[in-house]
Amino acid sequence: MLRISNRKGMMALSPLIVFVVLYLVASIVAGDFYKVPITVAFLIASVFAIATSPNAASLTARIQTFSRGAATENMMLMLWIFVMAGAFAAAAKEMGSIEATVGLTLRVLPGNMVLAGLFLASCLVSVSIGTSVGTIVALTPIAAGISQAADLSLPLVTALVVGGSFFGDNLSFISDTTVAATRTQGCKMSDKFRANSFVVMPAAVVVLVVYVVMGSSMPEVGEQPPVDWLRVLPYLVVLVAAVLGMNVMAVLAIGLAMTGVIGMADGSYDLYGWFGAMGKGITNMGELIIITMMAGGLLETVRANGGIDYIIGRVTRHVSSKRGAELSIALMVSIVNVCTANNTVAIITVGGIAKQIGDRFGVDSRKAASILDTFSCTVQGLLPYGAQMLMAAGLAKISPIEIIPYLYYPMITGIVALVAIVLRYPKHYS
Repeated sequence: MLRISNRKGMMALSPLIVFVVLYLVASIVAGDFYKVPITVAFLIASVFAIATSPNAASLTARIQTFSRGAATENMMLMLWIFVMAGAFAAAAKEMGSIEATVGLTLRVLPGNMVLAGLFLASCLVSVSIGTSVGTIVALTPIAAGISQAADLSLPLVTALVVGGSFFGDNLSFISDTTVAATRTQGCKMSDKFRANSFVVMPAAVVVLVVYVVMGSSMPEVGEQPPVDWLRVLPYLVVLVAAVLGMNVMAVLAIGLAMTGVIGMADGSYDLYGWFGAMGKGITNMGELIIITMMAGGLLETVRANGGIDYIIGRVTRHVSSKRGAELSIALMVSIVNVCTANNTVAIITVGGIAKQIGDRFGVDSRKAASILDTFSCTVQGLLPYGAQMLMAAGLAKISPIEIIPYLYYPMITGIVALVAIVLRYPKHYS
């Protein structure tokens, strides 16, 4: 790993500082998170990153570095999911599928269990499909509809889905983060699952109890109309296909086709009406797509200029004990996750050096994998510019910042994971 000077390291990280000051600090000062559009904050930070990049000889080379980050394979796949999700959500709403699914949910769940039920559903779906984005795509429109029907806080119910989605992202055997964490640390998935469960299960139970208590004072939802099962079918098929582990793009394609067939069959719209609904949904995702691409380019510029190497070098140079080694692994993956806005990439980036630190200080590989996965998912779940938060905010049509105060699960999981390191818990893995 390269040794980066303080001056060069801080210069590499400066575009992120510019973004934070522009978006978070300026919005807090103004008292309104809509005063500074996140697109404008990313635009200014991106221009600053390109203009001040020290490692490129020409402006063209700097722009190429930025563009490479904005158009990676993972980035383009994410953009395709945004497009498909926007089209499906709009087509489903136009034909009444979301309203029918919300009505079914409220008929099945008593009023005092709506919050806990949504969180539990998000946890179960995310464990089944192993992706937080897929869970958010499937459940956020339903949660937003329940919010309106039951007069609940929209940021709160959106946060329920986002929080629960990271439960499975962290634990599922088919999650990218689980695969990355276990491969870089050289342990079995089942062993990492057991070590991880000691930390995240208590956090999930605490959050579930919180939602049960919060829901206990909620009034019963009024009488719901009879369920229109035909209009519920697209969402039921999407959820079942997702739980069975089907690729999220295939799931959305099937759901989209069903909205067209059912919507035209029952007269909700004709062919051109279906096209129009899909087009409107795709257009509504335009800002989200632009933000995602600019964030990818900005973060690639930070990485190319040595920002990630600088962070890793600074964090690891004072490690002298097993507890310190575990804390350094947690801190490394957390900071790199902030700089990359991708928990899988963060794990892969620091996984090798985390393994070296673990071997040197006797850290159990199963616990090291658990730390990498848990802290990366915790940080990713709280980033206002992370793909998951942007997707949820886009589907719910609210600001990502409005969701953050209600993200109880990522917050509590992070606290429990930190306490587990300090107290050497669980003892079997410490």
